[in-house]
Amino acid sequence: MELLESADSIGMEFKLIPAGTFIMGEGDEAHEVTLTQQFSMGIHEVTQVQYEQVMGVNPSKFTGANNPVETVSWEDALEFCRRLSELPAEKAAGNVYRLPTEAEWEYACRAGTATRFSFGDDERDLAEHGWYHANSDSKTHPVGAKQPNAWGLYDLNGNVWEWCSDLIDKDYMYDPPKLRDPILNVCRGGAWHGYAHNCRPTSLTLVTPGFSKDFVGFRVVREPSTPIPTPVATNVEDIELPESANSIGMKFKLIPAGTFTMGEGDDAHEVTLTVPFKMGVHEVT
Repeated sequence: MELLESADSIGMEFKLIPAGTFIMGEGDEAHEVTLTQQFSMGIHEVTQVQYEQVMGVNPSKFTGANNPVETVSWEDALEFCRRLSELPAEKAAGNVYRLPTEAEWEYACRAGTATRFSFGDDERDLAEHGWYHANSDSKTHPVGAKQPNAWGLYDLNGNVWEWCSDLIDKDYMYDPPKLRDPILNVCRGGAWHGYAHNCRPTSLTLVTPGFSKDFVGFRVVREPSTPIPTPVATNVEDIELPESANSIGMKFKLIPAGTFTMGEGDDAHEVTLTVPFKMGVHEVT
């Protein structure tokens, strides 16, 4: 396989999304969100040929070089971002690739609109903008075949659900509210098998990080890496870098796996943590 140099070398294109304020969500959950930093969002969902060039495999069911990659887990998407960030030209430029946050995704999808869909309120127009159950023939399609939104982004309505970076505890959605390791991931945008209302900017689905099906893919965000400020001292000799957490007096306690009742009163519910973890004995001083 030819060695890759950059995201540009595999045909990835990005659109600079401006900072701004918008109403996220709908109904009782609608709230104002401000994104203070601009970011670059992938114009398209990551394609199968791009994924294979970076990862060496193509897990997709509906094969097609320019179809969105699917049947990828959240961990797979994170690994793709990590490897993409490690490409020589990207490291030299200081670029870092990651999944968009939920807020970034919805903000980019809305593209300054406040309507039911980014193209308006009439779902009958969805066929011009995305692939869903009524027009997909029960499969994915090449990216960029439908009309883009006002900011030049494609396939935000349908084709495949898209992973976001957020990890969320949504145990209250279950009846009874009992979970094992109650952390879920968010996917946005709807897919080829879904109905029109699933393809709105506010639509989401919650799944576990290891979930991978033929209707889930992703797109990426590119941002320049931000160097960590170096402490200022009169003389270089005044800066003593620590060797480890232990060397600066940090202590940890192994917390065993187990089950407990979380919350109180009407909010009380049983939660199981299946993996032990270490927690700092003290607050960071």
